[in-house]
Amino acid sequence: MVGWIWNRGGKCLKEVHTVTEALKTLYRQKLLPLEKYYDFSDFHSSSLEDADFDNKPMILVVGQCSTGKTTFIRYLLEQEYPGSRIGPEPTTDSFTAIMHGEIEGIIHGNALTVDPNKPFRKLSPFGTTFLNRFQCVHLPNRVLESISIIDTPGILSVAKRKMSRGYDFPAVIRWFAEHVDRIILLCDAHKLEISDEFSHTIMALRGNEDKLRVVLNKADMVDSQELMRVYGALMWSLGKVFCTPEVLRVYIGSFWSSPMRMTDNRKLFEQEEEDLFADIQNLPRNSALRKLNDLVKRARLVRAHTYIISSLKEEMPLVFCREKKKRDLIYDLPIIYSRIQQRSQISPGDFPDCAKMQERLMSHDFKFKALKPKLLAGLDELLNTDIAKLMPLLRQEEEETADRLLVQGGPFLGSQRGPFIVGNPFNHYGSNGESDHVSDEEWVVSKDKPKYDEIFYNLSPHEGKLSGSKVKGWMMSTHLPSSVLGRIWKLADVDRDGMLDDEEFALAGHLIEVKLDGFGLPHELPAQLVPPSKR
Repeated sequence: MVGWIWNRGGKCLKEVHTVTEALKTLYRQKLLPLEKYYDFSDFHSSSLEDADFDNKPMILVVGQCSTGKTTFIRYLLEQEYPGSRIGPEPTTDSFTAIMHGEIEGIIHGNALTVDPNKPFRKLSPFGTTFLNRFQCVHLPNRVLESISIIDTPGILSVAKRKMSRGYDFPAVIRWFAEHVDRIILLCDAHKLEISDEFSHTIMALRGNEDKLRVVLNKADMVDSQELMRVYGALMWSLGKVFCTPEVLRVYIGSFWSSPMRMTDNRKLFEQEEEDLFADIQNLPRNSALRKLNDLVKRARLVRAHTYIISSLKEEMPLVFCREKKKRDLIYDLPIIYSRIQQRSQISPGDFPDCAKMQERLMSHDFKFKALKPKLLAGLDELLNTDIAKLMPLLRQEEEETADRLLVQGGPFLGSQRGPFIVGNPFNHYGSNGESDHVSDEEWVVSKDKPKYDEIFYNLSPHEGKLSGSKVKGWMMSTHLPSSVLGRIWKLADVDRDGMLDDEEFALAGHLIEVKLDGFGLPHELPAQLVPPSKR
């Protein structure tokens, strides 16, 4: 898979093999010079580095206190991460980047901002107070081989809105929103008030609505009638804050491994979870397209910024009355915006927020540069020609990696969930490879097998085995989520025949009890759990 980057004369500059490599080349050659020349980083986001292009897709999890953010992450990973704590009070006080690593460990914020292999070097301007509340956790988790997750402190409620964090929380959220692939905004079915900090945080997400997914969590704690009212109230509240004509997609469910309290809407929750997880699972496959879209969005903002700065340069006097003219220009910035839009045919959506631009101009010395056509020509070429030439390479890359680039592990079982797949109770998993060698040690399920044998034979097995459709009803009576039951089925169906004999059924019962006691499930069946007849 090979592509080429060309200059304006048609001469080939560099051979590229991936879309990411091409984007890095285009950014360094045609966008970065403009950013430096017109002080783009003083007004907007800092310049990009190689780590920003090379990093895995990232998910930002945001929400008010006690909406289940850390529990949601634990549900995705099927394990806790170091430093995580769950409780009804605000328990997460730090931004935590959860990333893959062969050895479990924690890297603190000040060290993270000097690591060239991590995409967090540009967070240092937020100050020591923030960096003391920022850390990276490394975990040997299969899900994290494809994605990284950012856990955030809970957004403060109305009663706590006057408390100061010591750093600009919405600005940090905005930085992460610009650099991640997906934003999960969690809302609690019992907490629908929109606090001041919640409103400011949502405003910080503006411009990244395409990455946003809203989740109404803990939905199993209300009945159907209450859920309908809660959903309507949430849509009304979010509509006031986002101020867009489009209706946001809200995923409804309970994203934890605990038994459901009310199962009236179980099928709805399962379908919503499947849709959300399918969206997350495809993030690695769509990562190159997201980076391309973000680069185009950044290039259009740089172009608008260039015209704004050069227009201010034209208006400023050389010596006299500079301060008065500076104040007048800042006040007249909306008029300058309109003039540039008409003269240069730039869309209003490409311009930065006028109020924020005015605020940043107040503290600037107004020593700007005039318009440089050569630099601007390179930017126009990037937007009009170079990106279009990358599209065949992007499609080819997607086709070649379609099967490989999917999140694996944890609850991402795909569409095959044993007897828990909708409409196909006999679907079963294929073998995942050879089983480990098992010694003839005592089977840990033996002591409880008589109890499970009684249930097994009451379900009327055929030729010593129970089909998926017969086992499904008994397993679902535990009220565990179907994604958890699907994983239990996969572990219990040792011989992969889509049915359970008495030993496998006892193993399934044992795993259910383990999960109900609050423990995690193993990724693979340990030797001591393999039934004697399957060794």
